[in-house]
Amino acid sequence: MDYLKLRVGFIGAGANTRQMHIPGFQKIENVELAVVANRSLASAAEVARKDGIKRAVATWQEVIEDPSVDAICVGTWPNMHAELTIAALERGKHVLCEARMACNLAEAQRMQQVAQAYPQLVAQLVPAPFSLDFDATIRELIAANKLGDLLEVRVVHTGGQSASQDSPMTWRQDRSRCGNNILTMGIMHETVQRWIDDEPEWLIADGAIFQTSRYYPDSDTEAEVAIPDSLSVLGRFSKNGARLAYHFSGVESGKPRMEFRLNGSRGALRFDAFQKQLFYSQAGSTDEKKIMLSQGQNRGWQVEADFVRSIREHSPVELTSFDQGVRYMAFTEMVAESLANASARIPNK
Repeated sequence: MDYLKLRVGFIGAGANTRQMHIPGFQKIENVELAVVANRSLASAAEVARKDGIKRAVATWQEVIEDPSVDAICVGTWPNMHAELTIAALERGKHVLCEARMACNLAEAQRMQQVAQAYPQLVAQLVPAPFSLDFDATIRELIAANKLGDLLEVRVVHTGGQSASQDSPMTWRQDRSRCGNNILTMGIMHETVQRWIDDEPEWLIADGAIFQTSRYYPDSDTEAEVAIPDSLSVLGRFSKNGARLAYHFSGVESGKPRMEFRLNGSRGALRFDAFQKQLFYSQAGSTDEKKIMLSQGQNRGWQVEADFVRSIREHSPVELTSFDQGVRYMAFTEMVAESLANASARIPNK
């Protein structure tokens, strides 16, 4: 089918935009990479030259106000997601916004409300990428009652990137840029939400900041670290009472871990996100059976193609809608409230 040309503007051209989004759009027929704005006109011009974008501009307003641009790819830090998304939607542009929907729940809800006011526009979040090939299989196993009653949901993601006192500051440790988002907490919980149609009834969060200031790379600027280097969350899911036990760390040296476990009365699933392997064990057994995916289940990264398809075919957003984003931002808000109140038990409101 022949489609009209779709012109995409980029605001923010960091690593993920250049590694994933720009190449993803380049693969799609009759999509034009029209314009880019970055932190400076010079850096935007460099991206445009290297990545085949037609022109560079000095400000994000120029991208959104360009009448020839049909869709905006927001690749900034979370502190700008709400402002840019709302401005783009109000100018009649479709929006693909980077993960970590916003700095807090209130911003996410404003994004959701504006998107609902423009139902003819596609508003999509970049999905958590860890389990894209495995989501359908995991949902099928749960639906087939292979787990029985769900007893525990355990998530762990650790690394040693902040273990050294000399480790540089990153935007993920800067509350002014990242808001309430901590490590990969929100997008890991988004992954769980794809499998389990449930919300925490309550939770308790405990975190620690081991070094209160760090220097940004190649800079004499010292910044306050206000986001935990280590975080643990305990809770209970509402519908079935399953325990929620999450742990995230940037100070675990050695081999990093990224693992999801769903433990049930009839069996358990273990998903090793680094190795991209899924295992099933019957209840009480120490043996694991590796779940092999068929060729057709290897969905892979199709974020930009999904976005364009929704625009051209008017199909609903599946990965990830603003409604789904608000769900994980509500969880993020509960964690932030618990941390701000001496690890108090926070009910789901």
